Amino acid sequence: MLQRTSISNLQAALQDRSQTAVGIVEDSLDRIDRIDSSIHAFREIYAERALSKAHEIDRLIATGNPIPALAGVPVAIKDNIVTDFGTTTCGSRMLEHFQSPYRATVVDRLEHAGAIIIGKTNCDEFAMGSSTEHCAFGPTHNPWARNRVPGGSSGGSAAAIAAGLCPISLGSDTGGSIRQPAAMCGVVGVKPSYGRVSRNGLVAFGSSFDQIGPFANTVEDAAIVLGVLAGEDPHDSTCASRHVPDYLEKLDQPVADLRIGVPREFLSDHNDVSVKTAVQNAIATYASLGAEIVDIELPLTAYGIATYYVIAPAEASSNLARFDGVRYGLRAELSGDDDLFELYAKSRSQGFGPEVQRRVMLGTYVLSAGYYDAFYARALKTRRLIKQEFDRAFEQCHAIIGPTSPFPAFEIGATQDPISMYQCDIYTTNTSIAGICGMSIPCGFSDIDGQRLPIGLQVQCQAFDEATMLRVAKMFESATTYHAETVSHDGTS
Repeated sequence: MLQRTSISNLQAALQDRSQTAVGIVEDSLDRIDRIDSSIHAFREIYAERALSKAHEIDRLIATGNPIPALAGVPVAIKDNIVTDFGTTTCGSRMLEHFQSPYRATVVDRLEHAGAIIIGKTNCDEFAMGSSTEHCAFGPTHNPWARNRVPGGSSGGSAAAIAAGLCPISLGSDTGGSIRQPAAMCGVVGVKPSYGRVSRNGLVAFGSSFDQIGPFANTVEDAAIVLGVLAGEDPHDSTCASRHVPDYLEKLDQPVADLRIGVPREFLSDHNDVSVKTAVQNAIATYASLGAEIVDIELPLTAYGIATYYVIAPAEASSNLARFDGVRYGLRAELSGDDDLFELYAKSRSQGFGPEVQRRVMLGTYVLSAGYYDAFYARALKTRRLIKQEFDRAFEQCHAIIGPTSPFPAFEIGATQDPISMYQCDIYTTNTSIAGICGMSIPCGFSDIDGQRLPIGLQVQCQAFDEATMLRVAKMFESATTYHAETVSHDGTS
């Protein structure tokens, strides 16, 4: 029942008593038990707790009172969002047995809306990666092709939706970690504007970039969940005190009165041919819907990767300094001659994987004396220029579209060079740098070696204009069928 099932269909089934919350959760748990061993989307399952919550929802429905927006909907949570049940490992040996004493704001809001959290999903260690290969507990496999990555770092959350293990999941996006796996798994993924959703309870990677957002089967479902998550939080000083609109109110409004910008830099010959073709077809679809297509320029696109990989690792080196083997996390065993420095060095070497160590060292380097002005200060100046570039672009158009990733999902183990992995995010990092909102929606398929692999279209809008972004995405979804295609159990469409 759960594969490509919408929230509205689940709610209707609960209301007319053709389905129970317990039945829905049991279906989800059964699919996980049958399918996830070959995907590894989940790291931890909360079956007993989920069924208990489902019984509570069924009792509420039996009273005849109105049910909340996400009543009975199974939800998966990325393993860097803390809960006061289970463990939160961030995909790292450093936190392998960590149990949080509190829960994230988004977890509270989901459960207040009736959602049922069924488990934690696999992710790149501390959200650092673009493939969900960099996890201490093993990689996640793409449901469309088990020998390929699901994208990252929120690959487990995206794969869980694509495989029909649950209808909703949460991820975090620092430089593309929701949008890129959504593209590679053929699902909807939303990165809200910076400050739209509380970061309280999200284990920090890059504090000026990180945002929590939903994965879903449809744009409407993503809009419903975003409406639940968004809004001011007194526990997060970076969460904006701005009104949260009803994201469903104008969702089905035609795009004929909108100008949609297409940056010429996004149609690069470096894109895979299938990606370029799918995006050009998407542009033609929007034109057929009456939208005005506007050619725009974002010349700083090429500088986004370099800018991001200076600022984000610098913030990571500061955020991860707390994992020292003293207060919590992995503590290395010492010999009699080891001092405090050896405790720090051994604990961090044993607790952090290669990619995390690489980014911590890079971040520490660019912040060190003699290099701060040459790298970090210059990157901050470039960040401001990128933000200004988007501001000018949005004077010409209401939304910007282009590819989410320059290529479809690549094979597991194919990117031994970290620079080539970083290039996956060339179209997503600047969105995060500018603090605007972006999302990925399915827009086509590629055929590589007989494998049918999804392609994603990225839609971007000005900060806090998620309503327009969702509307633009929904109109494309309504005119196409890519979002409705499903994965078979053996990893073929």
